Amino acid sequence: MFETLIRGATIVNAEGFERRDVGITDGRIVARIAPGETASARTVVDAAGAYLLPGLVDAHAHLREPGLTHKEDFSSGTHAAALGGVTTVLDMPTDEPWTATAEQLADKMAMTDGRIHVDVGFQAVVSSDLSHVSGLLDLAPVSFELFTADVPDDFLFATLDAVAEALRAFVGSDTLIGISPGDQSILTGSTLRDRSGTIAAFQASRPPLAEANGIARALAAAASAETRIHVRQVNSELGVEAWSRLRGMADASVETTPQNLFFTAQDYETQGANLKASPPLRSPHDVDALRAALSAGLIDIIATDHAPHAPAEKAARYAAFADIPGGMPGLQTLLPTVLRLVEEGLIALPDVVRMCASNPAERFGLGRRKGRIATGHDADILILDPRQSSTIANADQVSRAGYTPFDGWTVQARLTSVLLRGREIVREGKLIGPSVGNIVTRES
Repeated sequence: MFETLIRGATIVNAEGFERRDVGITDGRIVARIAPGETASARTVVDAAGAYLLPGLVDAHAHLREPGLTHKEDFSSGTHAAALGGVTTVLDMPTDEPWTATAEQLADKMAMTDGRIHVDVGFQAVVSSDLSHVSGLLDLAPVSFELFTADVPDDFLFATLDAVAEALRAFVGSDTLIGISPGDQSILTGSTLRDRSGTIAAFQASRPPLAEANGIARALAAAASAETRIHVRQVNSELGVEAWSRLRGMADASVETTPQNLFFTAQDYETQGANLKASPPLRSPHDVDALRAALSAGLIDIIATDHAPHAPAEKAARYAAFADIPGGMPGLQTLLPTVLRLVEEGLIALPDVVRMCASNPAERFGLGRRKGRIATGHDADILILDPRQSSTIANADQVSRAGYTPFDGWTVQARLTSVLLRGREIVREGKLIGPSVGNIVTRES
């Protein structure tokens, strides 16, 4: 007898659709049963007509704890994730302090005790003191993050030599290093040329050329060091072209975000500070190129870069557009926004699972337990009803940011239930039960 049996639904994995009932015991999927086959369970869930998706894995989120909890914290951020069908959040290391040492990572892990509603994996930052790498590896973070522009000097690797040297510190570790493809020389030069503080000046400081050069440099350095990398947030035609031509050089993957697939620089006119983030939004031509790359299978992962700020911070007046705190919430809206891409015919539902569940789980060292509805995997399951519709609304957002740039968007599907390791944590858009999230670490 199973603890839970989900009957009548269609399973969606990255490979496609399959009609199977799902048996769950001790938080794991223990059986996938042919429709009509006899089975019993203490709890039977009738999901006839619905889809079962694996819980989403957001590979790029900022939960803002420690030090920045007026913007978000572990509880509020993972609450938003749960409501959005994200059952595993991979948290970035740019809090206060940045997660640069084993002690800082251990402290951050301890802060989650009893406070996270979904599972959380932590990413550590590569600092100029590479001696910290060994101690951090002992704690098995899901990845490391290496920055090439727009960060404090202690975390800046501005030259190809510096990037290659840092990557060599990871040889033999089989971990993943995320790289944001900026170019500090372009940022510095453009800022010196144009001090107007306008939106155009902000865009010019982080142009497609910087992205493309950052991608090329990251791939060349990874090939030289024989390390595994993940390229963050491509969003320009030139960046896509660089990735397309050079991606075979190294063991590498690439991500983009929903905001970069839907908004253009013209949307700054209406949403302004709420859309300010880095990289800047691009031209309609760039967005079309990015969407074509997504449809062609050139994009491995869709992540959110969930980076909320307190409403007062976004609403304040700043001398320059570049000074506005960068980032926006995204965890609660990841699923509905990618479902819009399905409605538009750009991708299919199995592509959603591939880019938002199975690929991030595999790349970030969680593939034996996350990202699939398969025997032996954690029973992180979304029940999605395509016969109902749902609407994204500012009033429903639980992030401390208090808004979403996707306010008012409607999707022809409704997330009716979210299970985390076999336990229902969300029912009809409401969080139920206590915080049962765990820390997840990289598989050895």
